[in-house]
Formats: sequence, structure tokens, C-alpha cells
Amino acid sequence: MITKRLQQLATYLRPHWRAVTYGTIALLVVNGLGVYIPLLIRDSIDNLRQAFSFEEILRAVLLIFVLASISWGIRMLSRLCIFGVGRDVEFSLKQGIFEHLLTLEPAYFSTNTSGDLINRATSDVDNIRRLVGFALLSLANTIFAYGLTLPAMLAINVRLSLIAVAVYPFMLITVQIFSQKLQQQQLEVQEKLSDMSQLIQEDMSGIALIKIYAQEENERQAFAKKNRQLLKANLNLAQTRNFLFPLIEGLSYISLLLLLAFGTSAINQGIISIGDFVALLILVERLVFPTALLGFTITAYQRGEVSIDRVQAIFQTQPKIYNLPNSISLPIESIKGKMTAQNLTYTYPGEQKPAIKDINFVIEPGEIIAIVGPIGSGKTTLANSFTRLLDIEQEQLFIDGYDITELDLKTLRQAIAYVPQDSFLFSTTILNNIRYGDPLKESFEVENAAKQAQIHAEISNFPQQYETIVGERGITLSGGQRQRSALARALAMNSPLLVLDDALSSVDNKTATNILNNLSQNRQRTIVFISHQLSAAAQTDRIFVMDYGKIVQIGTHQQLVNQPGLYQRLWQQHQLTETIR
Repeated sequence: MITKRLQQLATYLRPHWRAVTYGTIALLVVNGLGVYIPLLIRDSIDNLRQAFSFEEILRAVLLIFVLASISWGIRMLSRLCIFGVGRDVEFSLKQGIFEHLLTLEPAYFSTNTSGDLINRATSDVDNIRRLVGFALLSLANTIFAYGLTLPAMLAINVRLSLIAVAVYPFMLITVQIFSQKLQQQQLEVQEKLSDMSQLIQEDMSGIALIKIYAQEENERQAFAKKNRQLLKANLNLAQTRNFLFPLIEGLSYISLLLLLAFGTSAINQGIISIGDFVALLILVERLVFPTALLGFTITAYQRGEVSIDRVQAIFQTQPKIYNLPNSISLPIESIKGKMTAQNLTYTYPGEQKPAIKDINFVIEPGEIIAIVGPIGSGKTTLANSFTRLLDIEQEQLFIDGYDITELDLKTLRQAIAYVPQDSFLFSTTILNNIRYGDPLKESFEVENAAKQAQIHAEISNFPQQYETIVGERGITLSGGQRQRSALARALAMNSPLLVLDDALSSVDNKTATNILNNLSQNRQRTIVFISHQLSAAAQTDRIFVMDYGKIVQIGTHQQLVNQPGLYQRLWQQHQLTETIR
């Protein structure tokens, strides 16, 4: 697992190898100067013992100042290079996650909450940025610090150097003991943060419902509970870190104390000079910061490796609905709109019973078909299969004789304008919402689509008309206005097939009937109208009646209403409801 994570880390860094190389070389130079300066100080001190010279002191001070300034400049360069890599990796990951999510089918988002996905694309990516930025810089600095400083110390005095670094194995053991615990606690923090993000996202989307049912207090309590869980997870992680890091730092300072104790004795015995002793003190001090920083590097690594797993889980999810090799692309103008189903069957993952089973029909170009039936009879599943929002099998559904699984997805979805039950609108102008499928549509084309959808007059009465901002999910519009705006968006595409999945449920029967009458005047597109509004469905060419995932009746309204069966019962219930009203 560790090897796999390191390989993934290398994959992130590979496009930026030049910046990483420059930053690493700069760190090497900085650490080389960091070792040379103490040796320069040593030589200056030892020279002073032989013959005091103010000029020599000034020359040494100026040289040390110049070298320290150069070291500072090169260190800044290294930080810019390596931290810049972290930002570049962050940008690439966020872009990659968003683009990959766009390839996945809607079913993925029903099993993975938006709050968790947002947290992975933000918090987890930020942890990876720290890993490839701060942690990489710190690790390289630690390696160079030890790799250059220890040989210099050993060259001065082996015994004192070994005494000074004797405590470092204990530091490594301590780090190893706590690493697994830190990883588990960090994972718990990320999960609790995802839970809280999901609650916030849901409550912001459902704020109207919360107020309607006066559930503010319950939502406050629910948030407080998740917030406390996150706080507890963070405190547990902080407790472990606050115990570990001072322990590591304390162990590192023991080496300094040991050097002070044994170094003074070595000076008295003439084993080392005062300059050697000062150099050793400075060199040991150079190891304190990288050693203390090791704890923070561990945290960044622990967070980063957890986040790598969480982010890669998104990338490893392959879309189930995709273009087959040699998929067929067709000009939209060439598609007539004939739809054929042959034993169409679909079972949702994890379910035993098919949602639709053995569906057979032929819909001719320009025909207007209504699909009716009780709730749960499979109407929406059938509608979703038309545009391959569901992973249906091959040789079951055809457009103009072409198997839709062999058609290029872009071709298929441009050929079918689909208005689902949920009339989703973006938080932008009505104009941009209606021309969403083709942002280059002219204003007059948008208005024509709105007129067909019976929404133009209402839009014209808005203060800013088509430039009116509809708010998040179209919250500023009524349910009927949202549905007709969504219908106008589909009509603006001029697709040869139009599928309306209960898309006029919030529109009164008279308006829905007028819309269908308008659409029926133009026989250039095939229309599939799924609805519970039987008075509107009665105006269509044919009606498919569904029950328990099957089409149980097909015919015109007049044929079916005189035929004993499900449609006759539905029509009688409809008539009774209209009479009561």
C-alpha cells in the first residue's frame, strides 16, 4: 500500500520534475553553505587564538554575511519552486476530479454524497498539496541536513558526534510507534468533516422545507452533534500530535546537552579546539530544526496518504456508460426520430426485480406518444433509458435502426431533448438557462422556445425579463414556471426527439393541453409525454399504459377508454376527480 501511494505521488510530481529538480538542487546548495559557514567560523576562532586581527574579524564577518544572504536567497528560490509544484498539483487534481465526475453516470451521485465529493475535491486535495509542497521540501531539507552535517561533525570528532546523535534512533522509534495512530485519527477527521459538509449542503438546499416544518432546532441539534464529533476527532488528533512533537523536539535537545557536557572535557584534554567545539554546537543546532520539523512532516504525510486514497477512489471509479470503440456519430439533421424497443429490460444494481421488463414498441417519426400508469410502474426508468442515463444492454433500444449503445453519447443526447421530473435550473439568468444546451442561441430563438412552452408572457412581466436571475435551483420561480423554463430549454435544442418525464406536473391541465397542442402542430419531432394528467395525455396519437414495469396496453385514448383494463380505471378516477373539483 505504501509503495502504491509513493508511486501515485511520483505520478503527481512527474509533470513538474524540472521545478522539483531545481528546488532540490537549491536545497542542496543551501545545506552545503549551512555546513560551510560553521566551519568558516571555526577557522576564524582558531586563527584569533594565534593572532588577534580586527581586519581578519571584519573580513570573516563580511564573508559570513554574504554567504548567509546567498543562502537565504537560494532557500527562497527552493521554496518557490517546490511550493509552486504543490499549487500546480492542486490545480491539476481539482481540474481532473471535476472532469472525471462529469463522465460518471447519475447513479454514482446517488450513492456518493455531494458533501463528501466536495470535501475530497477541496480539503483532501489541499492535504495532497501540502504533501507535495511542504512535506517534500521538509523531507529533502532533512536528508540534505543530515547527509552533509553528520560527515562534517564526524570529521571534527567521531566520539562527540556519535554521542550527540545517539538519541536520534529513539526519535525514529517514537515516530514509528505513533504513525499508525496518527493515520487512523486523520482518516476519522476527514470522514467527520465530510459528514458535516454533507449536512450543510443538504440544509442549504432544503432551507425552505426546514422552515415550513419548523425544524430549525432539530437541524441545529443535528449540526451540533456532527460538529462535536468533528471536534472530538480533531482534539484526539491534536492530543497525539501535541504529545509526539514536543517529545521529538525534547529528544533532539538532549544531544545538545550531551555535547555541552562531553565537549568541554574534550577541550580541556586538548582533543578538540574551541573553534571545533563552537562548530559542533552550530552543526548540532542545525539538526534541531529539521528534526523538530520531522513531526510536522509526518502529519503532512499522514494526511496526504489518507487524502491520496480518497482522491484516487474517485479516479478509480470508471464510468459504466461510455462510448464503445468505433461508436457511430451522426449529423442531427439525418435523424428522423423513430424509436424502437425490443425486449427492453433493466434491473437497478443491487435489486432482484427488474424495474422494466420485456418492453416492446415502435414509435414512428413525428408521432406523439403518452406514457401513463401508476406511481412506480417504471415510466421514469423507461425515460432514463432513452438517453442512456442507465446502463442498458445492447440490442434493446434503437433510434432510426441504430442501437443506442453504439451511438456516440454526444450524438445520442443531442438527438433527444429530455426534460426530467426535477426541473433543475442553474443560478443564472433565464436567458442562459433556456439556451444552456446551445449557449450561442440568439435571443429570438430563445423567445420562440419560451412561447412554445407557454412561459414567454410571464418572463416578459419580470422587471428584467430574460435577464432575471432565477436563484439557486430556480428558487425564485414557481414550480410551474421552473417546469416550463426547463421545457423551453429542451425545445430550444430543436432535437428530433423530445422526452417529457412528468415535466408538466406543476402546470394546470389546460396549460399542459395547450402546450401539447402547440407541439403537435409541428410534426418535425417525435414526442414521448410521460404524465399523470390524463386529459393532456388523451390528446396524443397513442397511449402506452405501464404497470409493474411492463406495457400492458397500447392504443388511442378512444380505444383504451372503451376497453376494460387499467387505463379505463385510471380515466374513471380522473373523471371523478374533475367532477369533485
